[in-house]
Amino acid sequence: MEVSTGPGTSAIDGADGIFPAGCPSRTVLDHVSSKWGVLILVALWNGPQRWSELRRRAEGISEKMLAQTLRTLEGDGFLRRDAQAVIPPRVDYSLTDRGRGLVGVLLPLVTWIADHAGEIVDGQGTAGAVNGKPAP
Repeated sequence: MEVSTGPGTSAIDGADGIFPAGCPSRTVLDHVSSKWGVLILVALWNGPQRWSELRRRAEGISEKMLAQTLRTLEGDGFLRRDAQAVIPPRVDYSLTDRGRGLVGVLLPLVTWIADHAGEIVDGQGTAGAVNGKPAP
């Protein structure tokens, strides 16, 4: 997949369908671009994990939000829930092929964010910043 970033390129032309209000892609975009959705998907990149592992990995996520996010991503076909009939019960979550494809695209974004988050949060990335301080 070739991605072009220059103005007037065809990269945005392929995504033009996301702009109409009733487009189903908006629902998917909402699911996969939420903070928790991205973190859970990326956390599963290296292989299956249990609920408790995901909760520790995505620091700050509540049990309710983790359950909701996992249900949503499973419903969209991005991850698989594997409940094993053992005592105590064991449930593993893993990426489907669709999920692996999505995370392959998300990883460069997440890497870029990790590389630039400090300067952006510290105000150095603010438009109109002067000497690293936000403009009045």
